[in-house]
Amino acid sequence: MIRLICIATFLILFLICSIPLFFIEWIIGKFDRQKKDISSLRIVQWAFKVIIAMTGVKLDVIGEENISDEAVLFVGNHRSYFDIVVTYARCKRLTGFVSKKEMEKIPLLSVWMKYLYCLFLDRTNARAGLKTIMTAIEQIKNGISIWIFPEGTRNKGEELSMLDFKDGAFKISTKTGCAIIPVSINNMADIFEAHMPFVRRTHVIIEYGKPIYPNELDAETKKHIGDYVQNIIQETINKNAALV
Repeated sequence: MIRLICIATFLILFLICSIPLFFIEWIIGKFDRQKKDISSLRIVQWAFKVIIAMTGVKLDVIGEENISDEAVLFVGNHRSYFDIVVTYARCKRLTGFVSKKEMEKIPLLSVWMKYLYCLFLDRTNARAGLKTIMTAIEQIKNGISIWIFPEGTRNKGEELSMLDFKDGAFKISTKTGCAIIPVSINNMADIFEAHMPFVRRTHVIIEYGKPIYPNELDAETKKHIGDYVQNIIQETINKNAALV
């Protein structure tokens, strides 16, 4: 419980102290947009790294060398609020997360998310959802990676299970030809969700799979690319379960 209080206190203080930073970052962006983008990324990553340290998590990362120096689509399983914290802290280049629309209503946090090209998906409005996907496509073309959880929500089921992937997410890759990086995450829910309201030290494994280029797949596989990527992630989750 003490860890949760410390994390919540740090997060609140960080967001409050961010208020002057927003203005500074806005000024930087007027003169050098790229410099503003990178500085915003590093500030948020610093905050996330502090939170990770507070959790006491032991993190093993496999296959990070599979991430090429180009805009890619990260696709991962989703079980915890900490999925974004832990994975975003490791992004080497500008990356926007696709998040649920409700996150846009959170004061101050949503400002950082917008600075970092995060997108807000309305899961109840198909037309708005398509518009979000089209925006993500444009961001990929502009060199900004996109991270999405195709399950559509946090999976609250058994540790090794996954919800069905939503196919629409993969249009970001099929329409741009960018690489898909399948990301498997093991044991993340054991940080918090498995025993709320306590935050506990645990062993988490993240594995970045080899890049998948849609244009190199046969027609049938490309047609069912969501299932194809999900199977790869599921196999990796099962493999790494023995390591946690």
